[in-house]
Amino acid sequence: MRKYIITGLLVWLPLAITVWVLLWVLGMIDGVFTWLLKAVGALLPLSAENWLKQLHDIPGLGVLVMVGLLMLTGMFVANMFGQWWLRQWDRLLHKIPIVKSIYSSVKQVSDTLFSSSGNAFREAVLVPYPHQGSWTIAFVTGKPAGEVAQQLGTLSGVDPDDHVSLYVPTTPNPTSGFFLMMPRAQLRPLAMSVDEALKYIISMGVVAPQGETAVVLPATGEPARN
Repeated sequence: MRKYIITGLLVWLPLAITVWVLLWVLGMIDGVFTWLLKAVGALLPLSAENWLKQLHDIPGLGVLVMVGLLMLTGMFVANMFGQWWLRQWDRLLHKIPIVKSIYSSVKQVSDTLFSSSGNAFREAVLVPYPHQGSWTIAFVTGKPAGEVAQQLGTLSGVDPDDHVSLYVPTTPNPTSGFFLMMPRAQLRPLAMSVDEALKYIISMGVVAPQGETAVVLPATGEPARN
């Protein structure tokens, strides 16, 4: 009976988590759409209130509107005129206390992670962590710079340019992890893609790269089973 329950759980759990994540995303988009409708309603006369409520009740309209806004924004900033307006917007936000600290930090991280010209999460490597003789998968996120790079070169005796910045995700939740900086010579490059490495980490080593099933090591004194 326990075996059947676990088997059923393994069937439904991925679907349940997928549905939960999708509902969370849709709820967040719906919240932004509701805020936009309220902002528009504040500018329109009271006679438009019923019309705005009818728009809010249309299923899927919030998702379509948000996708359309993202596409229009991308098309707008893809030309010189849009780039100029974007620079003015950045300058304005960088002059507002508190806001400038949050905005600049989030912008730097998002530009690094999602920019098509960025190098974050483009390479999976093996690193000795948390001690020598123990290895884990990490992702190269860039190179140390400035004072940090100089200090690393002094401490390790290696050229500062030979150091890399690494993100070591935890399992099964890769959204939390550790930030490391170490010489590239200590790393072992992997042929697997970033997606394959993430699946390997999230599954705790059960789902091996290339869709293969990882070999389960036998307990001490027991023969290996195929």
